[in-house]
Amino acid sequence: MGSEVIILPIIFGVLFGMFYLYISARNRERLALIEKGGDASIFYSSSKRVTPIWKVIVLNLGLLLMGIGIGIFFANILTYNLNVDEDVAFPGTIFLMAGISLLVGFFLTKRLNKDA
Repeated sequence: MGSEVIILPIIFGVLFGMFYLYISARNRERLALIEKGGDASIFYSSSKRVTPIWKVIVLNLGLLLMGIGIGIFFANILTYNLNVDEDVAFPGTIFLMAGISLLVGFFLTKRLNKDA
């Protein structure tokens, strides 16, 4: 019972630590740039156009869910038509197709950023 009580504070502690490290590293980087006399405008304006993050998330999430669905479909084919063990077919094909779909999503996102 004691371990369940400790898990939630650990999760929040890790999230807080990651956020704190991100903010402090960004602050140190900006201070070092100012000390060297650099132009701080690089942090505020971007000459390179980037695809909005919501489009990237929707694209990758959609491809991931399609990959999982195709993995389940292929696992059923392997299980019932080719007599592959169900305990092997389902996790294997689901993870394989999900990985392939995320890889495709990476390359499509790269192409979107190049076109933008």
